[in-house]
Amino acid sequence: MSESRLGDRPLLITFSGVDGAGKSTSIASLKAWLANGGTRVRIVTFWDNVVVLRRFRERITTAWFRGEKGIGAPDKPIRRKDKNLRPWYATLGRCVLYLFDALHLSMFVKTMRTSKVDVLIFDRYIYDQLASLPIEQKAIQMYARLLVKLVPRPNIAYLLDADPDSAFARKPEYPLDFLREYRCSYLRLKELLGCMTVINPLPIEETRRRVVVELARRGVSPAGQLAS
Repeated sequence: MSESRLGDRPLLITFSGVDGAGKSTSIASLKAWLANGGTRVRIVTFWDNVVVLRRFRERITTAWFRGEKGIGAPDKPIRRKDKNLRPWYATLGRCVLYLFDALHLSMFVKTMRTSKVDVLIFDRYIYDQLASLPIEQKAIQMYARLLVKLVPRPNIAYLLDADPDSAFARKPEYPLDFLREYRCSYLRLKELLGCMTVINPLPIEETRRRVVVELARRGVSPAGQLAS
C-alpha cells in the first residue's frame, strides 16, 4: 500500500475558485508531481462525476435562460447563464439540488476510498456550489454550515484566488461584474467555514508552484509520500 494514503483512505485534495483562476492547470501540474513519485492519482470533475440531474440542469440553462454551452476562450467568448442568475427561485432551487449533490458526493467519496487510488483530486467541490449562493445572507450561512457537515472534509482544500479582470481575460464566460461578486462570495465562504487554504492571485506558473509547496508543508514529499 502506498504511503500517500491516510491509513486505508486516500488523500483528499480539492480545488475551488472562480472560472479562469487556473484550477485545471494547477491540478494537472499537481497530478504530474505526485505521479512522478509513483502515487496513484484520480482526478474527479465535480460537475461531470458528482452533480445530480446534470443533463436536466444543463437543459434549464440553455432552453429556459438561453445560456450558451462550452468553455470560453479569449478568441471565442461565450455567455453562460446559470450560477450568475440569482433570483430568489433560482436560489431556492439550488439549495434543494445542492443538498442532493452533497449526499451523492458523500457516497461517491466513500466508494472511491475503497478503490486502488492514493490521492483523490477534485476539480471543484461543494464549496463552489455554496459560493454561487448569496452567502452574505444569514439563512444561507446556516445552510452552508449544515451542508458541509454532510460531506467528507478534504485533507487540503485549495481556494485559488484570482483577479477577476485577469480571470475574465483567460476565460470569458460570465460578466465581469459577476466574477467580482463571485470572488467575494468565495472569500466570505472561506471566513465562514475556515476550511480552505487560499492561494493569493499570482501568475499561473507561480500558482502551480505554491500549490505544491503548500502540500509539501502538509507532509507530502516530492516523491508523493505522506510523512508519518
